[in-house]
Amino acid sequence: MTELIDIDGGCFCGKVKLDAKVSKNMVLACHCRDCQIFSGGPFRMVIIVDANNLNIKGKTTDFLKVADSGNKRIQSFCGTCGSQLFASDDKKSIFSIRGGCISQHHELSPVKHIFGQSALSWIVDINRHSWTREGPNSEKIAPPSGQY
Repeated sequence: MTELIDIDGGCFCGKVKLDAKVSKNMVLACHCRDCQIFSGGPFRMVIIVDANNLNIKGKTTDFLKVADSGNKRIQSFCGTCGSQLFASDDKKSIFSIRGGCISQHHELSPVKHIFGQSALSWIVDINRHSWTREGPNSEKIAPPSGQY
């Protein structure tokens, strides 16, 4: 049996909070085009968790997305600040928590990349480019080493 760890997090404005018990083996990076559009980024880190291991406090706004396959996914976000929080199947039995809203996001790393056919080609070269500590004109730094 896989060891479960405790995570917590929520939206930017604090109106929606969540906590869960998750397996580090269920952390994925999804490169599908839908995740790119929803997140505004090259991929979205998700943590798959059973509904029985997730506690949500606060009201979310939901959007029902129907994939090309016909699968229905409920996309849930904070209706006030717009933070993406999770997606679920239409029965709300399995959830995909968005990695960016989790307090422990530095401790979690994707163990699998899915929908690689949609991955942006530059993602493999990300550490070869210039990095700065903060904004574009701030101090140059080395890319993250994986240690925080």
